[in-house]
Amino acid sequence: MAGERDLFTRIDSTKKSYLRTKSLVPQHDIELGPRIIKLPDGVVPDYVKLTPYQEFCWRTIGKMVTSRMKLNPKLELSLLQAHMRLRQEEYTAYIWMSILIVGIFSVTASLFFGGILIAFLGIETGMVLIVSIMIVVLPPVLTYVVLASIPSSKSKTRMRDINKRLGAAMSFISAMASADVNVDIIFKELARQPIYGEIKNEAEWITRDTELLGTDILTAINRAAQRTPSTRFQEFLQGVVTTSTSGGQLKPYFLQKAQQFEKEYKLEIKSQLETLGLMAESFVTVVVAFPLFLIVIMAIMAIVPGAGGNTDTTILLLYLVVGLMVPFSQFGFIFFIWNMTKESTM
Repeated sequence: MAGERDLFTRIDSTKKSYLRTKSLVPQHDIELGPRIIKLPDGVVPDYVKLTPYQEFCWRTIGKMVTSRMKLNPKLELSLLQAHMRLRQEEYTAYIWMSILIVGIFSVTASLFFGGILIAFLGIETGMVLIVSIMIVVLPPVLTYVVLASIPSSKSKTRMRDINKRLGAAMSFISAMASADVNVDIIFKELARQPIYGEIKNEAEWITRDTELLGTDILTAINRAAQRTPSTRFQEFLQGVVTTSTSGGQLKPYFLQKAQQFEKEYKLEIKSQLETLGLMAESFVTVVVAFPLFLIVIMAIMAIVPGAGGNTDTTILLLYLVVGLMVPFSQFGFIFFIWNMTKESTM
């Protein structure tokens, strides 16, 4: 009895330390310390670094951009989907500084060429003013349009890459699921397969969230679904979360998705082949037959006197057709077909 009384006495005296709930105060952070992340041997952490020019832009007008710019959720989402490791404030400073530099060069070039046109060529002041305004206005506007569209363009490129590799990636995932491998291990192994392109990068971000940031796998998959540029991959990830939270089995879901994406890929290939056939017929008609008949008709008009008006004008138009129209139309068709076949190949 004395021993039991001593035991309960010790428990009562220390129950505050046993039953105390930790709160989010700095003292607990000091006690626990930072989260320790163990990396494999020889692996160096990858730090986000700006290029020298981007760092110059940020240090020069970063404070002004932060105080004056309006938040742009669309730009932030595009940067995230494009995997461009820049905040929207840094990228906005990069755009503004580039426009400022291009504007200064445009004003200098406008003054220089305007002076040459007036002093040496004797062109009217009104025409010189119009040309000068175009030289000043067009380069900054084009600079803004190009730089502002880069994140969206890169995200669309990633979307196309994800969509074309999704069927093969689903086959890999379904094969791993058939062996009763956990979902987090599946995405971890998928992140080690460079053959799957941007899907590998998406899986790397999911593995980063789970292993480095301590996020559970369903939350990591849900975040990946929100930031991926591909709608099809987003629906797949949301289906994984929904199936897991509703108590369903992931193995049949993965097998069903693999079959679905395989059928969709076959339909896309068939549609692209039909489009290629249509483009081949258009190429023969527009690029081969039409310029050939046009060149023959214009050559006859230039040879026969009085058949087509001014002979010099006809010869000039003939040179333009042969030197510009035919090569550019051929290169345009070739680039379009090459780009289409590049996107369809694995």
